Amino acid sequence: MSVTADPNGATPAVAFEDPEARSVRLQGAPFWAAFVLSSVGIFVSVNQIFNLGLFGFRPVSTGYYYLMIGLFLAVGFLAFPARKGQLAVRWYDWALAFTVLAASVWMLANAQQIIDRGWNLSAPQGPTLLAGLYVVLALEGLRRTGEWILFIFCLILAAYPLYAGYMPGFLWGVQLDLAQTVTEHTYGLESIIGIPMQVVTDTLVGFIVFGVILANTGGGTFFMDFASAVLGKARGGPAKVAIFSSGLFGMLSGSPTSNVLTTGTITIPTMKRCGYPASYAGAVEACASTGGCIMPPVMGAAAFIMASFLNVPYAEVVVAAFLPALLFYAALMLQTDFYAARNNLVGMDRSEVPPLRETLRIGWHYILALIGLTYLLLAWRIEAAAPFWVSLFLLAVAILRSRSTGFNLRAFCQLTVDVGQGLAQLVCLIAGIGLIIGAMSITGVANSFSRELVQYAGGNVWLLLAAGAATSFVLGMGMTASACYIFLAIVLAPALIEVGIDPMAAHMYIFYWGMVSFITPPVALAAIAAASIAKADAMAVGFKALRIGSLLLLLPVLFVLQPALIMKGETVTIIQACATATVAVVLLAASFEGYLWRVGVISAWVRIGLGIAGLLLFIPEGYTDVAGAVIGIVTIFLAAATSKRGKAVGAG
Repeated sequence: MSVTADPNGATPAVAFEDPEARSVRLQGAPFWAAFVLSSVGIFVSVNQIFNLGLFGFRPVSTGYYYLMIGLFLAVGFLAFPARKGQLAVRWYDWALAFTVLAASVWMLANAQQIIDRGWNLSAPQGPTLLAGLYVVLALEGLRRTGEWILFIFCLILAAYPLYAGYMPGFLWGVQLDLAQTVTEHTYGLESIIGIPMQVVTDTLVGFIVFGVILANTGGGTFFMDFASAVLGKARGGPAKVAIFSSGLFGMLSGSPTSNVLTTGTITIPTMKRCGYPASYAGAVEACASTGGCIMPPVMGAAAFIMASFLNVPYAEVVVAAFLPALLFYAALMLQTDFYAARNNLVGMDRSEVPPLRETLRIGWHYILALIGLTYLLLAWRIEAAAPFWVSLFLLAVAILRSRSTGFNLRAFCQLTVDVGQGLAQLVCLIAGIGLIIGAMSITGVANSFSRELVQYAGGNVWLLLAAGAATSFVLGMGMTASACYIFLAIVLAPALIEVGIDPMAAHMYIFYWGMVSFITPPVALAAIAAASIAKADAMAVGFKALRIGSLLLLLPVLFVLQPALIMKGETVTIIQACATATVAVVLLAASFEGYLWRVGVISAWVRIGLGIAGLLLFIPEGYTDVAGAVIGIVTIFLAAATSKRGKAVGAG
């Protein structure tokens, strides 16, 4: 981060660089090397997922994982520099890329032997040395694509088996020597090639391909134009466009900060031109981009890993996540609408709003692609294959429209390299994070930690929830949402489930709280990124984002207490929970912004009353629903009566 001066003389803002997108601009030989590696990786993935057996290539699953790691870690060493700001690909980047690829190909060739001879427990000297090198390469890939705090955290925990026998109490675990530790990490099924890496290589490749094709063929422009055509002329239109378009982008990228830096460059200046203060515009964009990670059908890597941990189809995660995400975005829309009404803000100028019919004519296939993807995920439940079919459709349309879109051979090569960089970033992160899972599993600490945590809490659900929220928040400051979720899914989720919390709710709880830090000071990465674009004070944007996105803090607690909010339970209960939660969102939005439909600007006592009513309606109990409804109706009635009397006196 660095401080830059506003040329207009405003308060200096913090210039922000997305820590999840520090990649070298590949050109020349590195570009074509990345193209070849990425092409082979995509081919191998398609061959494995569709069980094609092309050219007689049918590797065992572990061999497939090693090959995919080798191909995309190699791309990672070329695309992500060893030092921040280093633009050229150096000789040692080539050396590391060649080494990890050669090691992975050797493991592919010996995959069956590794399993049959149990090399994770004891391996010959040569394979043991290679295993140690592989662990070092995985950590270096993590260092390049993640932040230093994540690297240090993974390094300390990856070495846990070396000192587990010296740890006190429930932190004590089975201790291994260095050779056993590196062979378990490399050749075992719970570390580098554990569940997270299996999810990435078995499922997520197609979604990365889909996201890149969508963006590179004009999907980003279409979604922005579509949002503008639908909502641009409405009251507070620019903010609503930002929420809608950022939600669509975010659910595909899975990275709040990347989303802010992509869509925010358009949405934030537009909001400012239409009268929104810089801090408010930045806060809206930060919240909308963060919410993209919880919006189905695509919610980033963590959601797919969640399905694997829970051993359920991804469709169940999509269904569970739908209502909370809808409530969150409804809260954002309502607050921006009430703010605009209170401050007499209008929509975008007619000249800035693209015609809806023309927009749909140009980009109808993007909407069809999202609908098709959702249908394939929910109805056919083909998580791995679905995005490939939809990507093929988008690619075919782009080729047929090549004259108007400019999609040519060079664009296709760039698209392939972009897919490779996206997968490289993910593989580098997950390979390093897998070391944590491996260390916890090898030593047995993961199970003992959860058991002892329940005992220390005395089975108290509230203490466990508080511990989970605090831990998720702290870890979320220095980790990606996926890294934070994976660690806590191992050590905390079992404890929450043991005290009677629904398994899906427990995993969603830690997933949500891991993302809260993106809009919560002092870290608030998404808010800081938005502040750099808005040229506003970073902390002011952070605190504003925390207020606007406060529902992100409430929702996890609510669906833990009432699983009906994640579609668990009787139909009547689910309908009741949906209805009361929707009303609660309206009341809380009015309370925050000081405005309510048909009433107008409301006074402080009305805001307090509506806030209390909204919170009571959120609590999943019958008597609190009744109390909240009564307080809300009485408050609105008195506010309306007071407003009419004030208008009558003013008229007289």
